[in-house]
Amino acid sequence: MEPLIALVAVTLILRAAGAAGIRRLRPWPVALRGGLAAMFTLTGMAHFIGLRAELVAMVPPSLPNPGLLVTVTGLLELAGAAGLLIGRTAPWAAGGLTALLILMFPANVYAAVEGLSTGPFEALLPRTLLQIVFLSATLAVVISSVRGRAMESPSEAHSLAAPGVALPPAPHPRSR
Repeated sequence: MEPLIALVAVTLILRAAGAAGIRRLRPWPVALRGGLAAMFTLTGMAHFIGLRAELVAMVPPSLPNPGLLVTVTGLLELAGAAGLLIGRTAPWAAGGLTALLILMFPANVYAAVEGLSTGPFEALLPRTLLQIVFLSATLAVVISSVRGRAMESPSEAHSLAAPGVALPPAPHPRSR
C-alpha cells in the first residue's frame, strides 16, 4: 500500500505546486512522472533495505538465483525512477518500468497464492488491482509523450536540429 500512497501523494503535491505557479510542474505528466519516481525509489530501495528477505522469498522457485534477480530488479527500478525525472528519458524509463511491472507480476501471484504475505492488500485481487494502477500510470507517461511528439509541427518533428534549437524559417519563393 505504501507504493500507492507515495504515487498518489507525490503526484498531488506536484500538481498543487504546478497550480500554485511553478511552471515546470503544470503539465500533469510531469507531476505523474514525479509520483512514479517517488514510488519506484521506494520500491527499488526495498530490494536492498528492509524487505529484501521477503522479496527474495517471492521469487518463484523455478527461477534461478533469487537474490540476484531481486538485486537486478531493484537496480532497474531505481534507474527507471531516475529516468522518469529527465524529460528526454522519461518515456523510455516509463516503458521499461511498464515491462518490468509485467515481468515481475508472476512473483506477486506466487507470493499471494503461496500465502507468503499476510497483509490485507497482499492477497491476489488487491495485488492485481495495484499492478493495474501502476501499469496505467507508467503507460500514461508513455502515451502522453507519444501524443506530445505527434502534435509537434512537422518541421519540428522531422528537424535534424537538436531538440530545443530552432531552425530559421525556410525562404519563401518569390512570385513573378
